[in-house]
Amino acid sequence: MMSKELSLSRRGFLATACCLAAAPVFTPLTFAAMPGDNRLVTIVLRGAMDGLDLVQPYGEASFAGLRPDIAIAPDKGLLDLDGFFGLHPAAADLMPLWQAKELAFIHAVSTPYRDARSHFDGQDMLESGGGHVSEEKTGWLNRALDVIPRSTARKAIDINTSTELILSGPNIVDVWASDSTFGAAADELQFLTRLYANDPAFAKAMDEAVRADKSAEMGTMPGAKRGEQITDIAALVGKMLLREYRIASFSINGWDTHVQQASQFKKAAGDLTQAVVTLKNTLGPDAWKTTVVLAMTEFGRTVRQNGSGGTDHGTGGCCLLAGGGINGGKVLGKWPGLKDGQLLDDRDLMPTADVREVAAAMLSRQFDVRPDDLTAKIFPSLDFAKSSQFLRV
Repeated sequence: MMSKELSLSRRGFLATACCLAAAPVFTPLTFAAMPGDNRLVTIVLRGAMDGLDLVQPYGEASFAGLRPDIAIAPDKGLLDLDGFFGLHPAAADLMPLWQAKELAFIHAVSTPYRDARSHFDGQDMLESGGGHVSEEKTGWLNRALDVIPRSTARKAIDINTSTELILSGPNIVDVWASDSTFGAAADELQFLTRLYANDPAFAKAMDEAVRADKSAEMGTMPGAKRGEQITDIAALVGKMLLREYRIASFSINGWDTHVQQASQFKKAAGDLTQAVVTLKNTLGPDAWKTTVVLAMTEFGRTVRQNGSGGTDHGTGGCCLLAGGGINGGKVLGKWPGLKDGQLLDDRDLMPTADVREVAAAMLSRQFDVRPDDLTAKIFPSLDFAKSSQFLRV
């Protein structure tokens, strides 16, 4: 373990990732320490998770027709949540949490980011917590450390060689670096294959790199398969949160489902499910009661499927809340509908809430961060009054 100040350009990080197998991508795991027993875990779902696939509005009459290869009917495996929304069967292991009211979903959320739908800018805004794309490279969770009382006996820790933007900034966190290296998730490999397809030199180099490291998948634990890596990461988070650490952040890749979404999404949803369930099991009932898990993504995906059986970059998305102390068992947020005239730009789920409102509510709930600190120091331009609906979760 080591203690270090962190500074990371997301664009530089992701641009480097485009060399993929030749220059392996690292997914940091970050911890911070707080006094008290309340805990917060943020999971960044990189690649734009399709919330309409994870929590499907099967009660919307037009939904099945918009997604003939992706939509799942309740009689085909979709798990009913409330008579209108259903949970993807790959996330079936989350149902006990739903039934225990330890799980909630919030539909139609987004950052203020619009139009360009770039992963680089979208993730920057998600993690910086700002109201517009900026070169400012501090994360909202790092800024929150300034206003949460901290004990000198408590520390912060990050797994890997650098920290994600969400916890990047002047406040020091510890870094735990794995010896392993790892390659890309399936969606990233597919993107690079398509990107280099028309350039023989790049295509050849890409093919050689992938063949040279076929076993490389997203993760941080050496020698493990993807699912095992996710379990190892989540178990490590849980163990550290049982010690002096109270804030943790890590990422799950694999959500950029432009092609053959049905198979790709199943794997990514299984990873997220595994992470949440492992966190609960590792923490145990007492610590789980004081823990909130917030999983969020840079933006949603198009309402209509594309010609490749996938979906493209969209706007309105979905986030997940889990924890033993939340009042869950609900799909929250104002549902905008999928009819003509209800979509953003006639293609995307219309956002009806700011994902920063959810994050602000969780900081207030878990650490008693004051509204004026939330709006002035952590989430510039945010109207905290709109977060009140999520404070009741």
